[in-house]
Amino acid sequence: MPAKAILIRKQELARTLQSVGPHPDPRAYLEQYTIPADLAADILFLACYVHEDIDGKFVLDLGTGTGRLAIGASILGAEYVVGIDIDRLALNVASESCKRLGLEIDWLFGEVGSLRGQVDTVLMNPPFGTRQPHADVKFLQIALELGKTIYSIHKASTRRFLQGWLREHGADNVRVISTDMEIPHQFPFHTRKRDYVAVDVLRIQSS
Repeated sequence: MPAKAILIRKQELARTLQSVGPHPDPRAYLEQYTIPADLAADILFLACYVHEDIDGKFVLDLGTGTGRLAIGASILGAEYVVGIDIDRLALNVASESCKRLGLEIDWLFGEVGSLRGQVDTVLMNPPFGTRQPHADVKFLQIALELGKTIYSIHKASTRRFLQGWLREHGADNVRVISTDMEIPHQFPFHTRKRDYVAVDVLRIQSS
């Protein structure tokens, strides 16, 4: 099979996603940390050009925030993209960025658990579960019900627990990226200008 033509260089995609602003008024209890643009580009390129999970696919961004993953998937040729979030302010940013970039994405306001049906690929930067215990697992449960293939970001410290949980639920998973995710100073309890959290990006396939 011939190599898939690259529609945009990864560095250019990262610059475009950087232009999609972070959440203008994040809330700590929801752990609303905007995915760094370079990490989003890394995930999207792996999903698109290594595993062929983006181009021509129905892609869902769970807890989309300001929409960086959804927008990147649309740029890389997804046939249909949906982003859902419970925060209208974040969705307004996503929608405005989408219009500015000339993309067609459906933005839904609502709980991620309200969705039904099946998609090809789920992309998500879920809560780590630090403020609301097992919020990350809740997102994984929903993603497994909806998607054939899932890309999800989790704290590396939860690796052993999540791998066991996924095995119990019949899901195959593999770490595709292990890196440090930048967390900017955005809440009163942050004591430094920026911090870094070790994270794993998992590629999960539901049974």
